[in-house]
Amino acid sequence: MRRTEKPDVLHGQASQSKKGEDFTFLKTECQRVPGDGISTFSVFGLFDGHNGSAAAIYVKENLLNNVVGAIPSDLSRDEWLAALPRALVAGFVKTDKDFQEKAQTSGTTVTLVILDGWVVTVASVGDSRCILESAEGSIYCLSADHRLDVNIEEVERVTTSGGEVGRLNVAGGAEIGPLRCWPGGLCLSRSIGDMDVGEFIVPIPHVKQVKLSNAGGRLIISSDGVWDALSFESALNCSRGLPAEVAAAQIVKEAVQFKGLKDDTTCIVVDILPPEKISPPRPPKKQGMGMFKAMFRKKSSESSSYSYKDYSEVDTVEEIFENGSAMLCQRLDIEYPICNMFKLFLCAVCQVEMKPGEGISVHAGLSQPGRLRPWDGPLLCPSCTVKKEAMEGKSH
Repeated sequence: MRRTEKPDVLHGQASQSKKGEDFTFLKTECQRVPGDGISTFSVFGLFDGHNGSAAAIYVKENLLNNVVGAIPSDLSRDEWLAALPRALVAGFVKTDKDFQEKAQTSGTTVTLVILDGWVVTVASVGDSRCILESAEGSIYCLSADHRLDVNIEEVERVTTSGGEVGRLNVAGGAEIGPLRCWPGGLCLSRSIGDMDVGEFIVPIPHVKQVKLSNAGGRLIISSDGVWDALSFESALNCSRGLPAEVAAAQIVKEAVQFKGLKDDTTCIVVDILPPEKISPPRPPKKQGMGMFKAMFRKKSSESSSYSYKDYSEVDTVEEIFENGSAMLCQRLDIEYPICNMFKLFLCAVCQVEMKPGEGISVHAGLSQPGRLRPWDGPLLCPSCTVKKEAMEGKSH
């Protein structure tokens, strides 16, 4: 089989609702180039709302357009894939900024998966998770967990930015429940929305991009209603060999049986299969199967220019990109393989046109002598600069 053939993509979803705040987005025939059926990619999104459903609904309806709108229209497929991690950051921040202007207080987690050929790109804020089981039976986690209870780096970032982190105090001074960020009492350090909590709860996503072998694999995207009840291995084991739709229903059923329906419980299963192979992958039973792969096969020096060349090796998952920093100056860095990623007079986040001299460098205020100058791009408009400084705890 030629490595360049596109995989077949089969998907299914299932949900049991408690609060009605989980929403999904599934679209398999998005076109990179309008009118070109060859340039299609698939998008799968899971949005777990809290304090109401307004944020989840808004993000479902607007996020993809904001991400795609941050990518120049004249790029090749390789360039488009290379631009995607930065465009995801810009799209998440713009969506959050636009929603907060509506002065609604709800928020949402986001796990957004973009599948183009054998390349999977996952952007996430919050505690919904995306895992991959390769055809060989190795498990890879493609998202981050932004619960304060499990993420020490995020606790430090929030407190440095001016937030307070602690548990609920009850009578007698006892502390109960998970770590929360105050004001607001949110258990997460990243989300979209939540304008009443503080700007240090940021919408900047963790982004991971990998390339599958031509043997394919299975993605499971689920809200915390699943992961609070099942381990990654349990979710895979209870659904292995089942078609995507049946697998999603089985995972939700197992989670609810184990813990009861205490939260919205939603699951999306995506099978990425070699062309014309319509049954889901059954990883071989071998010693060590189901163990996490902490290390991916790193991209070679030849592929550092984001060249997606053919690989004849089967059962390898290649890590192309990963960054979870909450600093826009790191996520929108000028050291990048695409020099025309950001147009000179467009805001790198919201894409608004700016007059010459109006833009402010994303690096402004950094003390990095000799490497970056305050006028080096990418540039932000004044309102996105205010947003950036607030997220970094520099304004209130």
